[in-house]
Formats: sequence, C-alpha cells, structure tokens
Amino acid sequence: MTYPIFSDEYFMNEALKEARKAFEQDEVPVGAIVVSNQRIIARGFNMTEQLGDVTAHAEMIALTSASNFLGSKYLDECSLYVTLEPCLMCGSALKWAQLGRLAFGASDEKAGYHLVESPVLHPRTKISFGILEEECGKLLKEFFRMKRV
Repeated sequence: MTYPIFSDEYFMNEALKEARKAFEQDEVPVGAIVVSNQRIIARGFNMTEQLGDVTAHAEMIALTSASNFLGSKYLDECSLYVTLEPCLMCGSALKWAQLGRLAFGASDEKAGYHLVESPVLHPRTKISFGILEEECGKLLKEFFRMKRV
C-alpha cells in the first residue's frame, strides 16, 4: 500500500522496512527512523544479538546516527518513528535527546515506557501512537510465533 508522502503512515512504513531487516537477521523486529524537516536522516533496527549488546535497540541506533548526522546531541526538531513503543531505557534516551516528537506503532504492554508512573519522556516531546499498529504488531507476533515452534 502506498501512503501520501510525508504522512505519519509513510514514515512508519519506512520504520517497518527497518523492522523487516531485523526480522531477516533473526533479531526482534523493531525498526526506527529519525525525521528532520520531512527528511529521513537516520535509520536503525534491533541489533542486540548481532552486536551482543543489550543496548543496541532500534531507537538507540537511530538516535546515535541522527546525532552524528546533525552534529548535536539534541533532537528537539526531530521526530522518531518506531514500530514498537520504546522501553524505559530508550524512553530515557529520548528524554536526554530532548526529542521533539515520538510516533510509535504497536504498544508494548510488558516493557513499554508507559508502565512507569513518573514521566519518562521530555515534557515537550509530542507523542503519537497506533500508527500502522496492526502491521507493526503482526510482524512482532509472527517473529515470536516462529520462536515458539
């Protein structure tokens, strides 16, 4: 399916492309992109198994890449599109980066940042959720279904 360019669905579809790369490499299929001025400046997908690094989540890889691209640790003018709600670790990193906007697809009922009572994200970060939620969740469910067989 095609989506209007620069729409949330368009950018989330780009994050889904990253998640599919993770799936193909037997990583938990989460993908992320960072957008600045309607331009994708960074991409990332889970690489925890490949790198042997528990912090190598899609969000962390995309944040590092975006910071390097911009030459700044602050991403207050950027949007992060990620296929799964960030965990507490990633949510805290987004806070320190002062992310302008977070958009995620599927909620993470077991390990999402929303489970913590105190605010995790920066107070100025705008949040959108449920973007292509079905497609994002389907990829994760398929991955874990295959692991259980």
